[in-house]
Amino acid sequence: MRNQLIKAMQRGQLIDIMYMAKDGKISKRRVKIIKITDDTMQVYCFNKCAKRTFIVDNTLAIMPVSRREREVI
Repeated sequence: MRNQLIKAMQRGQLIDIMYMAKDGKISKRRVKIIKITDDTMQVYCFNKCAKRTFIVDNTLAIMPVSRREREVI
């Protein structure tokens, strides 16, 4: 999963992620990765319109956003 996140960051891709929060709730977020450290990633979250920090290991799934979908944003 980490390698896929790094590739998305290097390519500047928008991605949809399924993420599990500390309290166990699962959410879907559309993000652009800004920076990845050892165990966290700093992203711009389009759902919250703000920068957020996520734990890399809590990322459950990644899906690249198609160009057509990006044009809507």
